[in-house]
Amino acid sequence: MSDLSPLRLWRRFLALPNESRAKTLGVAFMVATVSALAVSVTSVTLKPRQEAHLAAAREARLAEMIAALPGMGDILRETGADTLDAVVVDLTSGQIAQDVDAAGFDFLAAQTDPAQTVALSPAQDIATIGRRPTLAPVYLLRGDGGLVLVVLPVYGTGYQSTLRAYLALSADLATIAGLSIYEQAETPGLGSRITDPAWQATWAGTETRGPSGDIVISLVRGAANGPTEIDGISGATRSATGVVQMVQFWLGPDGFGPFLSSLRLGGVK
Repeated sequence: MSDLSPLRLWRRFLALPNESRAKTLGVAFMVATVSALAVSVTSVTLKPRQEAHLAAAREARLAEMIAALPGMGDILRETGADTLDAVVVDLTSGQIAQDVDAAGFDFLAAQTDPAQTVALSPAQDIATIGRRPTLAPVYLLRGDGGLVLVVLPVYGTGYQSTLRAYLALSADLATIAGLSIYEQAETPGLGSRITDPAWQATWAGTETRGPSGDIVISLVRGAANGPTEIDGISGATRSATGVVQMVQFWLGPDGFGPFLSSLRLGGVK
């Protein structure tokens, strides 16, 4: 039995000639095992820190977008509003989920969890996301006179990547105050132009609803002429279309529409 002791086997392995196939394969296996273990340990150890950095980056991007909105500095000064209230909304009922901690809610994880999502039919899924979370965060900016701004985290599919953005609505809940795309992997120099500050700035002031209450935002070739139109981007039509469809979906009945309707009617609890 002593011949099978780990120490004796290890010594016999080390005694093998360096050109031995068994020794070469053994060393390669050990290096691969140690490397895989190191990568796994590093990944697990650093994951909380990475998630914290990503969360901080998203919050910083949100703050930057609000600060960059036209006239927002004046609004903040006039209303005295300087913080956002984060709530989690039940997208089906349109009500605030009172039993969910907004600070601890992981919206990214919810998007891929079958237990926290519902399937969308092809007719519903204009943002091409497949399944929609049942809960989503909303950021409410209030001042002395009441609601000032509503910021919605939205996502959808562009030409070749997932698009993620913050969509800000004015207090009337029918006018876009700003749009800030913070994540995309569209074609550099073409589709990536959806992140051009000048194009994103054209969203401010866009009216979202028609007389019947339907979402009427549309992408046009060239420059927009009407209050519900968005400028097209030459060479990036599919990416720009993805942005428009993303906004249409999340403002519609399968997105934040029920919540916005309840908020508009004062029925949010």
